[in-house]
Amino acid sequence: MGQSLTRAAEWTSATAGGRGKLAMSPINEKLLKEIVEFTEAIPNRHSDCANLEFQKPLVYTSHLNAGDFGGSGGTFESSEKTKDGNSSLLSVSGNKITILSMPMLMKVLQTAAESKTKEARFILEENQDPVANILGATYATTGGDDGTLARLIDQSKSDQDDNQRSILKLYIAFNNLDMELMKVFVQQFSEGYRLTPDVVTNEVELLQRYTNLRNGKLLEKIIYTSNIVFKNGCRAPTLRQLEGEICYLEIITLEQDEICVTASTSGFFQNQGYNKETAEPNYERKGEIFKDLKSLLKEVSPMFASNLASKEFANETRETKKGERRYSSESEGEMRPKRQQDKRADTDREQEKKRKAQREKTKKQRKEVSLPWKTLGKLSDDEEEAGAKDGRKRELKRKDESSEKDGKDKKKSTTDKRKITMESQSARQKSFTGGKPRSTPMTNKDSDFSDSSSESEEEEEAPDRRQDGGSADLPPEYWQIQKLVKYLKGGNQTATIIALCCLRDFNLGQETCQLAIRNVGGLEVLLNLLDTEDVKCKIGALKILKEISRNVQIRKSIAELGGLQTMVNILKSPNQDLKCLAAETIANVAKFRRARRVVRQYGGIKKLVALMDNAPVGKSASGGDSKDIEVARCGALALWSCSKSTKNKRAMRKAGAIPLLAKLLKSQYESMLVPVIGTLQECASESNYRLAIRTQGMIEDLVANLKSENLELRMHCASAIFKCAEDEETRNLVRKFNGLQPLVDLLDQSDDKELLAAATGAIWKCAISDENVKMFQKMGVIERLVSLLEDQPEDVLINVVGALSECAKSEENRNTIRNKNGIPPLISQLTGTNHALLVNTTNAIGACARDKESMPIIDNYDGVRLLWSLLKNKNWEVEASAAWAICPCIMNHREAGEMVRSFVGGLELIVNLLESDHFEVLAAVCAAIAQIAKDEENLAVITDHNVVPMLSSLTITKDDLLRRHLAEAIARCCKWGSNRRTFGEKDAVAPLVHYLGSKDEEVHWATTLALNQLSQDPENCITMHREGVVKVLMEMVGSKNYDLQENAAQCLGNIRRLAMCNEKAKYK
Repeated sequence: MGQSLTRAAEWTSATAGGRGKLAMSPINEKLLKEIVEFTEAIPNRHSDCANLEFQKPLVYTSHLNAGDFGGSGGTFESSEKTKDGNSSLLSVSGNKITILSMPMLMKVLQTAAESKTKEARFILEENQDPVANILGATYATTGGDDGTLARLIDQSKSDQDDNQRSILKLYIAFNNLDMELMKVFVQQFSEGYRLTPDVVTNEVELLQRYTNLRNGKLLEKIIYTSNIVFKNGCRAPTLRQLEGEICYLEIITLEQDEICVTASTSGFFQNQGYNKETAEPNYERKGEIFKDLKSLLKEVSPMFASNLASKEFANETRETKKGERRYSSESEGEMRPKRQQDKRADTDREQEKKRKAQREKTKKQRKEVSLPWKTLGKLSDDEEEAGAKDGRKRELKRKDESSEKDGKDKKKSTTDKRKITMESQSARQKSFTGGKPRSTPMTNKDSDFSDSSSESEEEEEAPDRRQDGGSADLPPEYWQIQKLVKYLKGGNQTATIIALCCLRDFNLGQETCQLAIRNVGGLEVLLNLLDTEDVKCKIGALKILKEISRNVQIRKSIAELGGLQTMVNILKSPNQDLKCLAAETIANVAKFRRARRVVRQYGGIKKLVALMDNAPVGKSASGGDSKDIEVARCGALALWSCSKSTKNKRAMRKAGAIPLLAKLLKSQYESMLVPVIGTLQECASESNYRLAIRTQGMIEDLVANLKSENLELRMHCASAIFKCAEDEETRNLVRKFNGLQPLVDLLDQSDDKELLAAATGAIWKCAISDENVKMFQKMGVIERLVSLLEDQPEDVLINVVGALSECAKSEENRNTIRNKNGIPPLISQLTGTNHALLVNTTNAIGACARDKESMPIIDNYDGVRLLWSLLKNKNWEVEASAAWAICPCIMNHREAGEMVRSFVGGLELIVNLLESDHFEVLAAVCAAIAQIAKDEENLAVITDHNVVPMLSSLTITKDDLLRRHLAEAIARCCKWGSNRRTFGEKDAVAPLVHYLGSKDEEVHWATTLALNQLSQDPENCITMHREGVVKVLMEMVGSKNYDLQENAAQCLGNIRRLAMCNEKAKYK
């Protein structure tokens, strides 16, 4: 079910702080109907699974309530309990439903009756991978062929547990349902098409032309409801565009009926029109969806259908078209001379451009270097400059000599010299090429050119350093290599093998030898040898290529000469030595983006994954096993290099790399584990890989390898945990398998900065869980992290400060940071420019500022001023985190009002941030304004900076975080002058009333606080009463939150007093 929901179902875009919803479309309706039918058939088709308890409850908000299940007081608990007896299988609290078994799910659907599909929609929107909830995280949807089904079938053969067998049967049933749903999607997609704004515009304009015909007109009127056209051509509001809607039409038919039509990507349909009382549109669909507007109008207007089919309409249409053709022909006659003149001018310009290009091409050919130099790279800037100077000197000398001779001798000399130059160039070209030439260009078979990579592309732009072949400074190895390459070019099979063996005797790790092979044309020869049938020649060539491909310029040349394609083909060879060498060479070459793309385009990912399939695990290697292990290690090494590309990661997952990596992770050979774990930590940036690492038991193996003596292996394990610990379940597994202490032990390796960065990163992410923080506290991690705040690279500092910000949520840890003098070095990081470091630092200082004892230290080191200066940062995350950190600083400062006023332009700066486009920034700024407004003088200043209109303009938000702090800011700002009345005039009151419908109690508290302040103005009371606030506040008076009770009661009292005064005024 997960695959169909991800790929076939249509989802709206996720709103800030929320998630996407299932769009109201025909394909979704059909999918929901199929899912409901499958669920209702489970008791009959799979009777042994009918009473299955869910591994994780399905929790969602329904349109049903406790009363529909026979409950009272807004709650309902089923009599059926879980096996441990702690929880009810079905519980309802208000509109929130929790389901823990299949029978209870059936009961909910039966209670929903005709609204079954609507209920299924609610369940799937809030539980987007229901299979994982029902069967467990092991069965979660990861995408691609992850081998889950095959692995579980093998496991069930040895497992005698009936419950596991039932789960497997149900999982297979879910897989079959997925296939059926995908078939439904394909069928539905093939039958329909999606409208675009251009298609809608053309159809509307066509109908508008036929509203003014003399005879047989089709409509009285057809207009758009909005004249605002967005860049994408849509006229619908932005939020409705997320639902696929394009525009809205008001149509008056010949029967004088007014209808409102919605044009969406799915088609045309009637909507509910406008509410006559509120004049607000109702976008709900009424009736079916039509593929075009003409079909809809035929259905609702008989006169439209009859006129469309009448002869008079056909005649009128022909006359209209004839008039258009006449007009166009007359216009064309007038424009023809001008067009001919323009055409001649264009022709002259094109011919002049061609002549100029030919002259430039001739000049370039005279100056151009020989073909191999052009193919392999250009001369460096220094060499070109030196060559130009020598050329100028020779030219001057030649002019001096030729001036003494007559014109004929001069012409003859110039001709001879040009001839000699051309002959020398030809000779050099012959000496640089050997065997058949390799000039295979890199193809672009993949339509998507760009690849996202986690590796820097600097090496791709590295300058090509060439040594002058005629220089006397070249070492003797250069000339010896040149002779050996000549033997490779012209020798027989035996001479070739001997030459290869001699080449291997050189120090191929030395750059001089590497570039010598390339400069004398040896690369082409070595790559040509890979196309021969002789295995020994291939092995010898690959061994040399493997060594020299560690050079940046060599790898680039190999890729440009088409060597990667040949090496990918060698991966299919039955000779294991060849496969190993080819994979290792690919691992060296695929260090830059273009090379990784070529490997994927030529099917190299699947072949590299296949190399890992036959490696034995859990036994000592001997004979053929050692060869299989070496082949698998080389395959993993090549995949490690390729996995720096996002598209390659997806290709690896589809090729089934995940289960093979999980199997090899249990190997006892460190040489195997390093590339395997390196590949995993590189791929862990993808959510699908993180899910697979967690569900397939790899966390336990990663923790076990943290205790290895190999520091490189420990570094990759820590880096993998760093990326995977974003998920709470992974953090719990690391703690369960005792992985926290090995991570802390890695902090002792302070000299190895890469290892230190991986360890601190893993500690940071694990510290997000409170249980892990308590264990870190016992291990003395806080003191060790504070000691790492100075003299460390930015990668380490980001992780150290991030870990401290998470640990500082505990009061005891904040005391430790303060006592260990950790606040001053934290404040010193605020002067940096790294955005990630600034975000973590502001979070840490904000956490420390919660203690009043820490505020004097922060103030003495100018921490608040530095935080305020970050509000001008161009990165919105830095702005938001700085604003959040300012809140506790103002709250706990002894003279907060005076401190804030001391920042020149500070209040204007923070008020202007209310124009930000990011919800997180807006929420943080509103929270800061709520603290600033507690001081009367500061409130007066920000009122002058138009804070009231700006806050009022934000009240239409649906984000609960912003609502909570916005309402509190409004409440604080009401206490100055006529701000209460201004909020009412700016239409801020009515949206605030709707905040009480939120499910967040903090939003309720802040909203009642704001309404209490606003209700002191009579006009605002009238607005609140009209919006129905009294009934909601009456319910909140019974809340368990005392402050909420008091604010709700006081607001009701203000409304009641106004009503009583109004009643008294009537009788006077």
